[in-house]
Amino acid sequence: MFNVRQLIATTLLLSCAFAAQAERLKDIASISGVRSNQLIGYGLVVGLNGTGDQTTQTPFTLQTFNNMLSQFGIKVPAGSGNVQLKNVAAVSVHADLPPFAKPGQVVDITVSSIGNSKSLRGGSLLMTPLKGIDGNVYAIAQGNLVVGGFDAQGRDGSKITVNVPSAGRIPGGASVERAVPSGFNQGNTLTLNLNRPDFTTAKRIVDKVNDLLGPGVAQAVHGGSVRVSAPMDPSQRVDYLSILENLEIDPGQAVAKVIINSRTGTIVIGQNVKVSPAVTHGSLTVTITEDPIVSQPGAFSNGQTAVVPRSRVNAEQEAKPMFKFGPGTTLDEIVRAVNQVGAAPGNLMAILEALKHRPLQADLIVI
Repeated sequence: MFNVRQLIATTLLLSCAFAAQAERLKDIASISGVRSNQLIGYGLVVGLNGTGDQTTQTPFTLQTFNNMLSQFGIKVPAGSGNVQLKNVAAVSVHADLPPFAKPGQVVDITVSSIGNSKSLRGGSLLMTPLKGIDGNVYAIAQGNLVVGGFDAQGRDGSKITVNVPSAGRIPGGASVERAVPSGFNQGNTLTLNLNRPDFTTAKRIVDKVNDLLGPGVAQAVHGGSVRVSAPMDPSQRVDYLSILENLEIDPGQAVAKVIINSRTGTIVIGQNVKVSPAVTHGSLTVTITEDPIVSQPGAFSNGQTAVVPRSRVNAEQEAKPMFKFGPGTTLDEIVRAVNQVGAAPGNLMAILEALKHRPLQADLIVI
């Protein structure tokens, strides 16, 4: 059914006819079942220069350390619970296990302090099993940490911290011990999941694959998935997918969006965002001044001295210019006009919030 050589020749001819705006299929969709898996573990970092956990405040560090020693036949004497190790820290270890990873391969890991260690700089992670969501161990981590930050403190309490010294990485620090089962070679179909579900994009993928391979090879499941027929032979399936993932697809235009981060003042404006003709914004400042007075009773009146609150409220309306725009004006032009008069990000966010109720032809997302 599938002739790989004919597919390659046809793909080369079709790819020359598409504009540079098109995206590769591999950039806008992923193959169902081909995914990474998160791993996590708990361990100890040793060899720290006095920047480890204060074990009196993090008893789990000392407990973990004692458990490790017991595995080597070393029994910690009773009553040694107040031992200060200083060069040991309890850490969490996590990694992403890529698809098709096999035993013996290595993956990068991230190590983060979970106690009160000041810095992991110069430390070494002891052997730590990494488990998946099913509780099975898939990798073993160990090695010397690479920490990009550092922390220095003087005797007078002054200190300086650069970046984050309580976390680090170990390139190739985990060895894969178990492979994750994959259904990649099962069945005679594969499902392509769109990174951003869109009915237009799904239809264009179906049309492109069917134009290349024949009617009925690709079928849209919904706006987020497309099912395609695939060879049963593993070698042919790999060749087949290498052709599909390099197909040039012209994705549908995304929904116009404006995203506002109210905490940082960051505003992200998507393409094709338009507004109606006019916008105006004023700045109202309300000042409340508290000026309490003391009420002193007269002599022999049996009264008590009391503090009487006195508040003065003043409201000032600062004049702001009226911004007038023609129909179909893009939001980029509005932002430029607002910035030219020196408006703060807070004023721009207030304008965008007001536009949400009618003139803004886009989704306004506040995070």
